[in-house]
Amino acid sequence: MSRQERGRLEDGASFAATSRRMAGLFRQVRMSVIGSLALAVFGVLAYLVGPRIWGRAIDAVLAGTLGAGLPTGQTKEAAAQALRDSGRNSFADIVEKLNVTPGSGIDFGYVGHLLLIAAGLYCLGTLAGFGQQYIQNSAIARIMQTLRNDVEAKLNRLPVRYLNGSSRGELLSRMTNDIDNIATSLSQTLTQLLFGLLTVVGALAMMLSISPLLTLLALISIPLTFAIGAVMAKRSQRLFGDQWRLTGELNAHIEESYSGHELVTVFDRGGAFRETFANRNAEVKKASHLAQFVSGLIAPLVLFIGNLSYVLLCVVGAFSVISGQLTLGGVVAFVQYSRQYSQPLGMLASMSNLFQSGIASAARVFALLDEPEEDPGSQGRLPVVRPRRITFEQVSFGYDRELTIKDLDLVIEPGRTAAIVGTSGAGKTTLMNLLMRFYDVGSGRILVDGTDITSVSRDALRSEIGLVPQEPWLFGGTIRDNIAYGRPDATPEEVEQAAHACGVSRVVNALPQGYDTEVDSGNGRLSEGERQLICIARAFIADPAVLILDEATSAVDARTELLLQRATSRLRHGRTCLVIAHRLSTIRDADVIVVLQDGRIAEKGTHTQLLRAGGAYHRLSQYQFHEPSTLPALAPDQHSSR
Repeated sequence: MSRQERGRLEDGASFAATSRRMAGLFRQVRMSVIGSLALAVFGVLAYLVGPRIWGRAIDAVLAGTLGAGLPTGQTKEAAAQALRDSGRNSFADIVEKLNVTPGSGIDFGYVGHLLLIAAGLYCLGTLAGFGQQYIQNSAIARIMQTLRNDVEAKLNRLPVRYLNGSSRGELLSRMTNDIDNIATSLSQTLTQLLFGLLTVVGALAMMLSISPLLTLLALISIPLTFAIGAVMAKRSQRLFGDQWRLTGELNAHIEESYSGHELVTVFDRGGAFRETFANRNAEVKKASHLAQFVSGLIAPLVLFIGNLSYVLLCVVGAFSVISGQLTLGGVVAFVQYSRQYSQPLGMLASMSNLFQSGIASAARVFALLDEPEEDPGSQGRLPVVRPRRITFEQVSFGYDRELTIKDLDLVIEPGRTAAIVGTSGAGKTTLMNLLMRFYDVGSGRILVDGTDITSVSRDALRSEIGLVPQEPWLFGGTIRDNIAYGRPDATPEEVEQAAHACGVSRVVNALPQGYDTEVDSGNGRLSEGERQLICIARAFIADPAVLILDEATSAVDARTELLLQRATSRLRHGRTCLVIAHRLSTIRDADVIVVLQDGRIAEKGTHTQLLRAGGAYHRLSQYQFHEPSTLPALAPDQHSSR
């Protein structure tokens, strides 16, 4: 599947399904979720009780102010009746609703007590919020650690076909940028979502306890708010998917430019790469701007609707106070609850862009985790025999519809070396991939000591094979670590013996830190040939029964090539070897040389036999060891696109 096709699938991923899957990640931190939820409930309750308490404080201040202006000695009922007799009915309604004591002023002790309780509740709510945030962030960090581990493990289980069809920059973007974006989204939105939902429910309950009529008015705006949010969210979700897909493609381009920096510089293609980067960067900017703009429209629209509702509540609340249906403190508390009720909705709307961005990244990560994995194969093992016999029986294979290998029959006898040569695209590397089961044959079968490799687990098969790749790969670590990579339990003495046997000890001992020298795949202190020698030592210490040398002696100077030939000769001793090489000078001593042409065996034999035959091998030899002016023109079937 192409990168563009995968991108389109991810863009159309279900928002709800991805959200549910993200929620499922929290199962591994159940206790943290319970603790976080408990603190959130306590914090919300503390904040919700506060307005009710200082609403009572407002009523106490108002009652004291009104009571100070009424005759001492009267009851509240008598004072209210006197006010009605004088035509001051609204004033009388307020006096009846409040706990007024005629002739008494403000009870500052009672008011102060209420305010202290409210302040204490707010402090406890704040502390609960701090604790909830700490527990939540710790849980999110654990989840992201697990998710990174899952992605890394998934990459190791993906078939080579998938990895070859994907860009490294795109895969790295999913493992780094997308997971970081998920973490940011969760840490910044989860607290707001949790507190917001609890606050909405709690505030709604408090509002109903004060005035069902005002509560009904406050709820009128909810359907419109959700309708706007749903429309905008659907549109912006697709845009966020575009943004992160394009970001992955941009990272892939950067990775490609960095990896091929020398070629880009030599061929003066820096300008073209910069132009491509600028175009893709502009696409990311456009997608990001559109996604942020569309999702950013939600918050101001929700705020506008909330403000209209707030004005309506204030007007109706004022009439309720005048009519004596509610106290002033009750209306003030209700208005505060309505703000607590609508504020989380507005805040969640304002953060919807961040949440949707996280969902878009999660869809990309989950799409990677859902890719079909490499079939581990049967659990059988190969017979305990050394060296191994390898047999290709009527093997055919194609990466796509066109066959690369066609009805190939080949036997490599135990302990012998078979060299595979041919023009580019003839199928040499494909044989290596099939033998290691990076791909399975389309038809026919491959046998190792008479056992079909499909009846053996891939791990068991590959444990018998040592590989020296065409491009020497060193991971970040010491030279000792890189050699011991072939056998992690090797002692330092065994590492040094392997290095000495493969001719790399002289190079290592010349370095200031010797075997403890830090290297990696792009380390400039080692030459190409020296890195190849380390790779040969890595295969040597692994002591494989079958050895594959994939053009391991190309692109080096004559002296280094001699060292490499000596090292590979020692490595090949007592093992069944498959050598893939374009440089015929490196395989003259092979027991059998197989010439592939258009996926078939054109001829095979020893170096001397094939030269005498005057066929395809003879022509290849002429191309490499004679001046171009003396060579015959290439036959049409000797050109290949692969």
